[in-house]
Amino acid sequence: MIRVVVADDQDLVRTGLRMILDGEPDMTVVGEAENGRRAIELAVTARPDVILMDVRMPLTDGIEATRAILAGGVAAPRVLMLTTFDLDEHVYAALTAGASGFLLKDTPATQILDAIRVVHGGDALLSPAITRRLITRFVASRGAASETLGAVATLTIREREVLVLMARGLSNAEIAGSFVISEATVKTHVSRVLAKLAVRDRAQAVIAAYEAGVVVPGT
Repeated sequence: MIRVVVADDQDLVRTGLRMILDGEPDMTVVGEAENGRRAIELAVTARPDVILMDVRMPLTDGIEATRAILAGGVAAPRVLMLTTFDLDEHVYAALTAGASGFLLKDTPATQILDAIRVVHGGDALLSPAITRRLITRFVASRGAASETLGAVATLTIREREVLVLMARGLSNAEIAGSFVISEATVKTHVSRVLAKLAVRDRAQAVIAAYEAGVVVPGT
């Protein structure tokens, strides 16, 4: 059973999401938060697997709440950000804070359910097209931190190739098909990439790839 906390300052949004999620046999809503501060509390007391986190909330916004929650380490829940605009500048901040992806608030219910299952399974949810636009706007002008460049330099040739395909949005199965190797081997490569880059999941690995110039925005 996937335990979910819904964090949004709008009662109607929380109620609607609860109805959708509680109707699934493999999901249950274990708490609702009307602000980021409450979401931080529920991350501890309700022990959710996934938190649907609105970006803009009172007291503590979703970004700061995400940063505080994920500072708890590997046992912390996965966070899916909810936003109104796909180019919201806060989305990039949320991803760098450790969120596993984001959803637009008008995303169809079936896609919301699929997204929760994806991040609960340890993957990241990030549209390649939106990633490129975010990186172009918020990363390309900054350049990469020296630690990011150093970490990327430790990747083997194959690991670097896998990172490129991850950044282009390919799944493990699609990467395996590209290299004519087993999906299990791809998972091993992905795990090593995440470890060497010292990132939590694919979303942060993609950001590192763009920052380090492994993948160029627009290509």
